[in-house]
Amino acid sequence: MRRTKQEAEHTRCRIMAAALRTFNRRGIARTTMQDIADAAAVTRGAIYWHFADKQALVRAIRDEVSLPLVDKGDFTLLNDRGTDPLDRIERFLLDLLQAVAADKRTRVVFCVMSFKCEYVGEFDSELHEYARKLEHVRKALAQVYSEARLRKQVRAGLTPEIAALETTVFLAGLMRLSLLDKFGGIEAAWQGWCLPRIEKAAAVLGADDEASSMANLAEAFGY
Repeated sequence: MRRTKQEAEHTRCRIMAAALRTFNRRGIARTTMQDIADAAAVTRGAIYWHFADKQALVRAIRDEVSLPLVDKGDFTLLNDRGTDPLDRIERFLLDLLQAVAADKRTRVVFCVMSFKCEYVGEFDSELHEYARKLEHVRKALAQVYSEARLRKQVRAGLTPEIAALETTVFLAGLMRLSLLDKFGGIEAAWQGWCLPRIEKAAAVLGADDEASSMANLAEAFGY
């Protein structure tokens, strides 16, 4: 009896869910297709029907989570031109970090891709893809900071490129710290300490003084 489209999609989703659980427990390199088949209660042939190889399976899991976030980020930063540029950057940061904190699957995917994948051999291209996404974010941020500069919201001497780079570094670092947080301390600090300081940092970026931008951000975060 031929499988319906819905049954095939259900099997595909079950394979992806089982693969994510196994990757999270064993790491991607130590996980075999047979491990995934056992976890999903399917044959290896069923996996290869949906995915050409392990790399294709990893990419499908990653894209299912990351592509909607990228699309939403692009809309927030680039398409909503009617709102304040710095407000859009603030909302972009909050939306992304809260999405990872609030959704367990999203958090597990980011954790696996950040800490449980060896970016060598067949997965070397995945590291380039990660770098490409960061560059995409940096360029989008630079475009919005350019809008802010035209509105005289960014202090003299701070270029959109530097502001975008600093924001990207801050975001990438905070994401990795939050993924390492097993006891809730960083998340609690994020909710009670970091959130209000993102607003303050946005204000400091627009301050008209001679201090360096790094010193400005340090001031916003209390250093």
